[in-house]
Amino acid sequence: MKLVIASNNMHKVEEIKSILAGKFEAIYSLGEMGIDIDVVEDGVTFAENAAKKAHEILAVSPGDCAVIADDSGLEVDALGGAPGVYSARFAGEGHDDKLNNKKLLTLLDGLEFEKRTGRFVCAMVLAARGREDIVSLGIADGKILTAEKGMGGFGYDPLFLYEPLSKTFAELSADEKNAISHRRKALEGILEKLANI
Repeated sequence: MKLVIASNNMHKVEEIKSILAGKFEAIYSLGEMGIDIDVVEDGVTFAENAAKKAHEILAVSPGDCAVIADDSGLEVDALGGAPGVYSARFAGEGHDDKLNNKKLLTLLDGLEFEKRTGRFVCAMVLAARGREDIVSLGIADGKILTAEKGMGGFGYDPLFLYEPLSKTFAELSADEKNAISHRRKALEGILEKLANI
């Protein structure tokens, strides 16, 4: 089976390709397939957004391809689960990591460390013609720091402390992050369900 990753985010594409390497006949990004669609993510859950993306991309993909799509974001307990599905555009329309991180820090200003709990959540949907969707959820728990730390990753990674390794996601190597990330866990769930078909 060939696979199309329903994303234009090259960080995400590389992470997914790395984790799924060897599991599919070929794996393509949207750019590699010449698909130029920006799906409006208006669902109220990560899973709804992922399913919408998967099906809109599947509709314009070659017949021998399945599509994998995800929606992921950060949920912060002290903010009632925000930014949640609005993670990418938390500080306004567009995808400005610096402004999103600045807004998050401002909202959590003065909150004691033990209460700065949160998690990265990833909903992953694999859609193929003539098959039921395969859906998987992955979660990585952590704490939100008071300042950015680390140069790697993207999004909220510099603020997200993964306590078992005492490092932020931005301080982890790609291999370290891919081994424990919310996206990894969601992809493992997809692969497990695929193996049982």
